[in-house]
Amino acid sequence: MISMDIHEVLEYLPHRYPFLLIDRVTSYEPGKSITAVKNVTINEPFFSGHFPHRPIMPGVLIIEALAQAAAILSFRTMNHKADEMSVYYFVGIDHARFKRPVVPGDTLMLEVTLKRHARSIWIFSGVARVNDTVAAEAELMCTIRSIDDATSGN
Repeated sequence: MISMDIHEVLEYLPHRYPFLLIDRVTSYEPGKSITAVKNVTINEPFFSGHFPHRPIMPGVLIIEALAQAAAILSFRTMNHKADEMSVYYFVGIDHARFKRPVVPGDTLMLEVTLKRHARSIWIFSGVARVNDTVAAEAELMCTIRSIDDATSGN
């Protein structure tokens, strides 16, 4: 099991502030699984509108954080870093469930396991936890495309 600091995370994800939702990777095993961390702070830009009287991390961003962890796992499995010639797309979400609100001060542990990889489609099982409590879970489908393919609709 290997870990990654934020500098390594930035090599494998094209996302940047305010949309980068991974702070570090605590462990990963190429072709199998990854565990990443998102430190949730009151300074997150979405908290000013969701909700000002009771800040809660939007569920779609928790799922996006799981997808970003999945992207790192995919790129590390392929021994490939993010570049300007490829894009990592979310192509499906199944069985998404939200079990607990995520609030400022929480540390979101993102656990993603590769279920299948066939051709260009990667299917993952993801669970986001705060402490030992499940906050959200979903099955994620993603694909990596070259920019040429992505813009032509292929």
